[in-house]
Amino acid sequence: MEVITILMTSEDGADFEDFDHGDARYIFGGLKSSGPRRLIEGPVCAFVDWVLTDMSGQEMCRRLRADPRMSAAHITMVLESCNPEDKRKALAAGADDYVIGPVDRTMVLDRVLALGTGNSGTVIGQPFSLGDLEIDMGALLARWKGKPIALAPNEFRLLRYFAENANRVLTRQDLIDGLGKQEPPIDERTVDVWIGRLRRSLRAAGAGTSIRTVRSMGYVYDSH
Repeated sequence: MEVITILMTSEDGADFEDFDHGDARYIFGGLKSSGPRRLIEGPVCAFVDWVLTDMSGQEMCRRLRADPRMSAAHITMVLESCNPEDKRKALAAGADDYVIGPVDRTMVLDRVLALGTGNSGTVIGQPFSLGDLEIDMGALLARWKGKPIALAPNEFRLLRYFAENANRVLTRQDLIDGLGKQEPPIDERTVDVWIGRLRRSLRAAGAGTSIRTVRSMGYVYDSH
């Protein structure tokens, strides 16, 4: 099943229920000033509010275009009024189109479905490198200094999320949220088990202790 990721800056939007349509699943996630707070899978559509608590929607749009994970995303600016000057500024900041808010789940899905997955942009197939670590999404394979790292699917996704948030302390809940909604739901004990397996695989590939425990806080991937 193809996955299409829909990211939203509005707090309500991040909690919208996922949607299955034919052979595709549309998954919702939150979008903060620091970027996506979950793994980016498949084509990406982002809905950015014109006014945010810590920056303008224009600045958020510019940041997304500079983020390798989001550079090919289809960005819709959610305007507060039908102001021609705001529309012009939204497009100049890098938005693909705009809509007058507020928006709800049905409206968002209607617009994304109308786009078709081929126009949404995707990051799949683009290798991601961080020091000696390479993550090849096209092959679903991670390598350390060119040597493949033996990983189960969940550990592969976990490593990718760590790498995309390198040198940042992630709580167990951050990791659960980052991996997205799953059935059955992930709990903190499961996260610890996955991290234990991931560490063993990294050591076996020669990566040493790349994932460090931060007492009472969580874990951090130290980039090399």
